[in-house]
Amino acid sequence: MADDSLELDALFTLNYGLYILSSCMGERFNGQVSNTVMQVTDTPPKLAAAVSKVALTHEFISESGVFAVTVLAESAPVELIGLFGFKSGRDVDKFSQLAHETGSTGCPIVLDHALACIEARVEQTLDCGTHTLFIGDVVHARLLGQGRPMTYSYYREVLGGKTPPTAPTYQPRPVAAAGGKETSGMASYVCEVCGYVYDPEKGDPDNDIAPGTAFEELPDDWVCPVCGAGKDQFAEQ
Repeated sequence: MADDSLELDALFTLNYGLYILSSCMGERFNGQVSNTVMQVTDTPPKLAAAVSKVALTHEFISESGVFAVTVLAESAPVELIGLFGFKSGRDVDKFSQLAHETGSTGCPIVLDHALACIEARVEQTLDCGTHTLFIGDVVHARLLGQGRPMTYSYYREVLGGKTPPTAPTYQPRPVAAAGGKETSGMASYVCEVCGYVYDPEKGDPDNDIAPGTAFEELPDDWVCPVCGAGKDQFAEQ
């Protein structure tokens, strides 16, 4: 029986930052978007990060015992977040696609649209069911740039970003009913990977798709601007 006292949308009123959480395993790098990183003590400084057990980053942190956090600026594009939030390091070498460097712990540090980096060595872990909470001693930290740090609210409300499936704050998206919203007689389509909605009235100007272009008229090689999924991963709303 459903618990009517649980209005899960209330959880979206909690605010978070938005970071790239990364680690290493040997000479291999991997990272993911995270909105659940926090400082838990100041003397000595410690960080906590919650990571899905199915994520490759979880495997890397568990093996190496180290992780790094890159604080993103509000200037970070949705495409960068899509790369780290909706693609798996099992399929894509994420760090080959942007500027980065190797930190003192061996973890990769994202340099594009970055305000700061913090590296930690795991001291404790807490099993949280679907996720593990890694608590680490901060061993290195430095500023990388100036600007406003991106928050999860900014990502969702201003950039229109979606929640990665491995995030602790993820809630499954209701399946859209067939014959949903149409714009000027043309249906909008939703990416079944990340939830991005292609609106034909807006098109995709960043990728040279003019407003007024029906989904059916998109080039066969067009991909979701957020997660890179192909047209076959879209469904009519």
